[in-house]
Amino acid sequence: MINEQIRDKEVRVIGENGEQLGIMSAKDAQKLAQDAELDLVKIAPNATPPVCRIVDYGKFRYEQMRKEKEAKKKQKTIDIKEIRFSPNIDKNDLNTKINQARKFLTKGDKVKVSVRFRGRELAHMEIGKEILDNFAEELADVAVIEKPAKAEGRSMVMFLAEKR
Repeated sequence: MINEQIRDKEVRVIGENGEQLGIMSAKDAQKLAQDAELDLVKIAPNATPPVCRIVDYGKFRYEQMRKEKEAKKKQKTIDIKEIRFSPNIDKNDLNTKINQARKFLTKGDKVKVSVRFRGRELAHMEIGKEILDNFAEELADVAVIEKPAKAEGRSMVMFLAEKR
């Protein structure tokens, strides 16, 4: 809220150089801002009394957007990469998947490893569990199990995260 939009009876006012001007009525604060040819901006509406600052609104918005952009840059997004295979996977294919998972983990991503069961394979869920355990064991040097292997419908899922 800026200038005339501020309807509070009393507000705490901060000057253009950051000094406390005290608690006064919104009209008086508005008058001070107009005398300085600046805007009265409400920066903390939930405080009692609300805190308003005398600043150039355009400059204030620009600074705020720059801060948000900078904060966004420093943020790291963690992606979840999925690796799927069936319970009758061959040794070499499994090694390829392990290398792929290792690459994802070293980049900082989490890995969702899932074994898909079809038809009669559903009767032998323990084979899938065994494969997932071996998979996690092979990656023990770079990964830690975030969620252990768990059956979910026709598949068994396990989550791995980078070791810190």
